[in-house]
Amino acid sequence: MRRQAIFAYLILIPGIIMLLIFTFYPIVRGLPLAFTDYSVVDTTHWTGWKNFKRAFSDPIFGAALKNSLIYIVVVPFLQIISILMAILVNNKLRFVQFFRVAYFVPVVTSMVAAAIAWKWVYEEQGILNYFLMEFGILDEPISFMVETKLALMGVMIVTVWKGLGFYMMIYLAGLQSIPTEMQEAARIDGANRWRVIWHITIPLLMPFVLLCSLLSVMGAIQVFDEVFVMHGSLGDPAYSTLTTSVYSYRIAFTDFEFGYSAALGLLVAIIITIISIAMFRFTRKGGLTYYE
Repeated sequence: MRRQAIFAYLILIPGIIMLLIFTFYPIVRGLPLAFTDYSVVDTTHWTGWKNFKRAFSDPIFGAALKNSLIYIVVVPFLQIISILMAILVNNKLRFVQFFRVAYFVPVVTSMVAAAIAWKWVYEEQGILNYFLMEFGILDEPISFMVETKLALMGVMIVTVWKGLGFYMMIYLAGLQSIPTEMQEAARIDGANRWRVIWHITIPLLMPFVLLCSLLSVMGAIQVFDEVFVMHGSLGDPAYSTLTTSVYSYRIAFTDFEFGYSAALGLLVAIIITIISIAMFRFTRKGGLTYYE
């Protein structure tokens, strides 16, 4: 057992080192910048809470934060579909290995390539409009990319499509850790398939639901790649797709206001922490209720 523990720690060391270098070190270095007017083109001065006061009165940041919070809507859809997919591929079906691989392909696909492909799908002369018009759902094509009420939803669909396979594999691991004796006992007692899933499978998956939900919420609030590739750093049209991550990037690398950008990042981190703690308590309480 001791040798196994040592081997496990040795495997973890490279990941821990990378985490320290590329995650924790930038966080520690970036925190003081939030209280300065640091810029590569000017002298740095300590400004105290000035950047945070500016953020609360910044209408563009307000719009970006609103879009980021709206983006959390993807979480329940993403988790429910992922669980159903995991239950499906956990069965002994023909070609089940093929379906597992097929569902996981979007995960290993480059987000840049995926976003560009979906951008073509959403174009006015794209494949989506073609099928909608062929089936008589639309009389004329819709500009999904420039409609303010549809643009953000289009990006959300890309996020769901990209993340399904990732969360499916986590849930699949959870399903395969559930003792089959419990499910078989329930079936012997007369429970049908859906009652077994609802009263046994889902409650035992609650730790995995908590993990995936937290990861999904953090990813949704910090969404960047698909928005940046599909709608640019301005969050076109009319800031309707602008998120906090994209806005912070623009402030830092277009306007070169790194101090203000660091303050925005810190505010978003605090919001993510609050939401994560609330979700953890709510989900944990729900999970304990199931077990009782």
